[in-house]
This record gives sequence, structure tokens and C-alpha cells, in this order.
Amino acid sequence: MRENERVSQSEYASPASIALDGWTPVYSGKVRDLYVQAADAPADLATASRVLVVASDRVSAFDHVLEPGIPGKGELLTTLSLWWFDRLTDVPNHLIADHELVGDTVRGLIPAEVAGRALLCSMLDMFPIECVVRGYLTGSGYKEYLVSQSVCGIALPAGLQNGDRLPEPIYTPAWKAPMGQHDENISFERTVELVGPAVAAELRDLSLALYRTASTIAEAAGVILADTKFEFGANRQTGITTLADEVLTSDSSRYWDLARWQNAATPEERMESFDKQIVRNWLAAHWDETGTPPLLPPEIVEQTAARYRELLERLTAA
Repeated sequence: MRENERVSQSEYASPASIALDGWTPVYSGKVRDLYVQAADAPADLATASRVLVVASDRVSAFDHVLEPGIPGKGELLTTLSLWWFDRLTDVPNHLIADHELVGDTVRGLIPAEVAGRALLCSMLDMFPIECVVRGYLTGSGYKEYLVSQSVCGIALPAGLQNGDRLPEPIYTPAWKAPMGQHDENISFERTVELVGPAVAAELRDLSLALYRTASTIAEAAGVILADTKFEFGANRQTGITTLADEVLTSDSSRYWDLARWQNAATPEERMESFDKQIVRNWLAAHWDETGTPPLLPPEIVEQTAARYRELLERLTAA
């Protein structure tokens, strides 16, 4: 968990957090809720050795949590994270055993109320860097390219179109802003200032290596990993850089269908993503970003849930 998310229950626990016996809610974000064991005193992220990360069905867009949520979203994203963690074994991650042996009895540590959508994780000293890797030109990167022929200051060849594959994946880090502020794209040189040259280089190299591994796995399943973000922290006991947070989910990554990307007639068709873009598109067409966002129609909710399910099925069936 992020260093800047070490907050007290009284400040940030939200009504969105559900009561879990033996666990104290300490943070509720737009999508995920964090708990520490009630037996830990004081019950906060600063002193806890492990944290329960619960993925909700909430969905957010344009800095607002929308209603209703996407049924099953939390479980789908948690399942996908676990699937990827099992395959990215070259880098240590923050998962810890969610069962323990008590005498001759194996006891689960994740409460039944959140089973399937929760991860038990060790606490890390998180680096304030969002490690973004882009393998394709799209989104804000494409808008910047049209102006400067570069993305986050990295020069690119002329003539690239929206959705084109880059000659090589590029690392475009962002600064993890304190709560209430927006993240900010930064240069590699700025990451050196923030975490030092050795850690900055390690984060870059690990991120690019993870992207290449994941991209190869995804393409074997007929899916393009266009871009993604990773987060890392230092193990508090060993200092080892450790992969944390969610990993390669539909909320942290942009996935496209490989066959559609190869054969579609327009950039819009070839870049239909396996995520909440359906929600963003509908909201942009039906809301002027003032006041309370409108309720999502049932068909938008179901279409979004179907895209999340399809990605998980495509990847895990390969």
C-alpha cells in the first residue's frame, strides 16, 4: 500500500466499508477498501504488518464514483490480479498466505463476506512512482504526439497513427500525488530526484521487463496489452523492491482484441478496450460534469461487466 495512504480509521474510513469481524477499516477509496486486523494496536496502516485489500464493485469515471456498481467487478479484478501474480514470478510481490495452520486445522484469514475479492498483503514502504509502460500509441500519449511527436518527452518516429504499435515499449512514469491531488507525468530524471538513481533505474527496468512478459502472454491469448501501470514498494524487513497493488487488471491496463486491431477499418474499432470505456463514453455523452452524475442504465452496466468477464475468460483459457 502507498506510503501516503497510511491514514487513521477516524479520518478516512468510509460508510462504503462493510463490517468484517476481526478487521478494522482504515481507508476507503473510489474502488478499494483497506482493513487491518483489529488486534493490531493502534489499528492503522502505519504500524500494521499486513493489510486486507478488498476490491469493491464500485466504478468511477471523471473523478466520481458512479451508481450502480458493476456486479462481480471486484471478484473479476481480484481473480485477474492473482492469475497474473502467479505468472510474474521473476519479481517478488506483496501477497502473503491467506490461510494459517492452527493445531491440526487450516483456517482461512479472509472473511467470508469478501472471499473472492480480497487480497492479504504485506505492508511495504511504497515508492511514490506510478510505473507506466506504453507499448502502443493511444489516449493522452497520442494527443501529445500530435503536438510534439513525443510522449512524456520521449521522441517517437513521424507518421504514427492512433493505436499504432511503438517501435519499443516506453517507460513514462507518473508521480503519485498525495490524496486529493492529481497524479502528474514526470521525467525519468525527476524519478531519480524522488527515489535515487539506483531505485529509479530498477523501477524502470522491472516495469519494462514485466510489460514484455505480460504482453507476450496476452498476445498468445489473442489480446493486446496496449499499456499498463505497476506500483512497487520496499519490503520493510529486507528492503527488496516488491511488486504491489493490483496488477494488469482492466482498471490498471488497456487491453484490445488482437484480431480486431489487425483487421478493423477504423482506429476506433481496433481500439475497443476490455474495461470501463463503455461507461466513460456513455457518461461523456449524457453528463456535463456538473452536479451529481446520472445513474448508469442497466444495459451499460451489463455491457461493462461483460467486457471484464470476456478479458478474464480470454486470458485464463489460453
